[in-house]
Amino acid sequence: MDNLEEYKRWISQPRKLVIVTHHTPDADALGSSLALAQYLKKKQHQVTVISPSVYPSFLEWMNDKREVLIYNDNTHDVCEQTLQDADMVFLLDFSTFDRLQNMRGIVERSPTKRFIIDHHQNPEINADFWLWDTQACSTSELVYSFIEMLDDNVLIDVAMGECIYAGIVTDTASFKRASTTKKSHLITAHLMDLGVCTNRVQRLIYDNFSEDRLHFIGHILKDKLHVLPEYHASYLVITSQELEQYKTQLGDTEGLVDYAMSVKDTVVAGIFIEKNDCVKVSLRSAGGFAVNTIARQYFNGGGHLNSAAGMVSIPIEQAEKTFLQVLDQHKEELQNLVLC
Repeated sequence: MDNLEEYKRWISQPRKLVIVTHHTPDADALGSSLALAQYLKKKQHQVTVISPSVYPSFLEWMNDKREVLIYNDNTHDVCEQTLQDADMVFLLDFSTFDRLQNMRGIVERSPTKRFIIDHHQNPEINADFWLWDTQACSTSELVYSFIEMLDDNVLIDVAMGECIYAGIVTDTASFKRASTTKKSHLITAHLMDLGVCTNRVQRLIYDNFSEDRLHFIGHILKDKLHVLPEYHASYLVITSQELEQYKTQLGDTEGLVDYAMSVKDTVVAGIFIEKNDCVKVSLRSAGGFAVNTIARQYFNGGGHLNSAAGMVSIPIEQAEKTFLQVLDQHKEELQNLVLC
């Protein structure tokens, strides 16, 4: 963070602060937002967390989650006024306004200072302050680093630590993705020293789903998994009818792409989920195969080298066809990556 001293001077008096994360927040988005909010409150600031949509039920355990202001038609005026009255808005775990969907307008129009904390590539938002690092495993790691930069590690308590750990463990897929670093483990070790029970957090995240979700996963893995050995690729296709049939809830498709990635010799994996008039796309890869480039070029998205996502307003069959065409274009590269 280049302008840390300027931030310290600006924040030296109590301020009205707003924290905004992206639409359909995951554990990193919500965890980093709540951890930062709890820290800023300890520094005597007035803090409001706003989410552009509801968050998954398996994150209900997070401290202060019920204080999150959920944006919708009924809360539009309150959210807009809160942003108008704020001295600064922190934008966490995103750096393009598209991630806000229907809430985009009121954030763009807000006259407040902006502070972006994010680890995704290709930022598109202008801000007064930045803590942006694509090498960080998660935005939660960056929030921890931010508190550390301010020499306030002593203020991190168990509740904050649980939120930070949740973001780290999910964005690294339990420390198995290439984004995992020595720092990821050192932060986790410090959080454990503080009293964070990592086993408890993992169970709350990964062992906290409905029976319907298990039946849904069984169906998807049995009937919807496509394995393409010639491309060293695997992918899943899920229709809106299947989502309705198995009574899926927000978050029930989280992490399913990792099942496709777990197939032996797979270098690239994808999942295509039909929702209303659009298709949500998530991509994963191993080695140097850049799925963020594919997400950006073909699926209106972006992300990290080995983990990216997008959304397109086309039939799901067309999204699948596009993916297969991309695989064919990169066939030789994918085969060589397996041989390395």
